[in-house]
Amino acid sequence: MTANATSTPAPAACPVCKAAQPEVFLSVGGQEYFRCLSCEARFLAPQHRLSRKDEYAQYLHHENHADDPRYRRFLRKLADPLLERLSPASRGLDYGCGPGPALAEILREAGHNVALFDPFFAPDPAPLSSMYDFVTCTETAEHFHAPHAEFARLRGLVRPGGWLGVMTCFQTEDARFATWHYRMDPTHVVFYREATFRYLAQLWGWTCHVPVKDVVLMQRPVSR
Repeated sequence: MTANATSTPAPAACPVCKAAQPEVFLSVGGQEYFRCLSCEARFLAPQHRLSRKDEYAQYLHHENHADDPRYRRFLRKLADPLLERLSPASRGLDYGCGPGPALAEILREAGHNVALFDPFFAPDPAPLSSMYDFVTCTETAEHFHAPHAEFARLRGLVRPGGWLGVMTCFQTEDARFATWHYRMDPTHVVFYREATFRYLAQLWGWTCHVPVKDVVLMQRPVSR
């Protein structure tokens, strides 16, 4: 890996868990990254993030269609283990649904009611005023510019006893980070490990299940 230490000082706190003193990770391709020693997240220096306009332009190139069999198979990595845990006719929210809400369609076909929210493609904030039996966040968390605040919002949308399902490509080996395809998407600014979600669930007092790589299901306790 061809990478050098960053020239930008590390921020005072991790943007994911708010632990103090994340450390310099690497600089590669003109971009600087840091890592949290507590939750093990890696994240891009804020000055290298795209503007909202440029981020939206990138999303318009995505070809994720609700009727694409290949895309639906991909989403079933989260849908199948979540469906095993849901009561009939549960009420959910697909957070960050994108322009083609395929996951919502899969869950609706299984008999569940699913609302949509996406800051670019379904920006009506009305669904954010309710609580749900489940909230899904697929291929979205890696785009969060303020992940701590986003996860706080997501937790508040899940009723006691409900589920938060997240799918994002887990970062594993630091030696491969520089050439990792997931890093090279300019809209990806934060990278999580399985350990990151286990750490967050422990902080929140939630249970954490990882049915397959890149998928985490966290359950809010009934008493909270």
